Amino acid sequence: MTGAATADDSPLTDAQVAHIAYTAGQLDITAAEQALAKSTDPDVVEFAKLMARDHKVVNDQALALVEKLGVTPEDNPTSQAMSEAAEAKGAELAALEGAAFDAAYVANEIAYHQTVNEALKATLIPAAHNAELKALLETGLVLFTEHRAHAEHLSTMVQ
Repeated sequence: MTGAATADDSPLTDAQVAHIAYTAGQLDITAAEQALAKSTDPDVVEFAKLMARDHKVVNDQALALVEKLGVTPEDNPTSQAMSEAAEAKGAELAALEGAAFDAAYVANEIAYHQTVNEALKATLIPAAHNAELKALLETGLVLFTEHRAHAEHLSTMVQ
């Protein structure tokens, strides 16, 4: 499989790239909402608010772009696998409380942003054909790299 291909080894289309990127953002919004409902740690709550806000902004920009371009995001095996993994992680986190939840949520945010950032660099940005979509993904990569660093810092506080 090449770096810019779906699970069936066909090249990604811009519609698929857009769907994967939007799905990644939406999954992190859902994780942040779970943290906002479960955590009482002020630092974790502030981080979760930041994740929800930033990912919503990027997703709103993505929706505006695909509407402008007349592209309908296309579901694909990568988006589906991400959703399944996030659902399983959400169930795992739901069983935790207090400091155990906070530590697991933050650890997951580090791992999730690492995975998404690598996918952006190695697969999604190279696969994007439209210059505006590519630019949006590149902007997202900068922001999400900052998210990972923030989560890494936070992890030292919620042991």
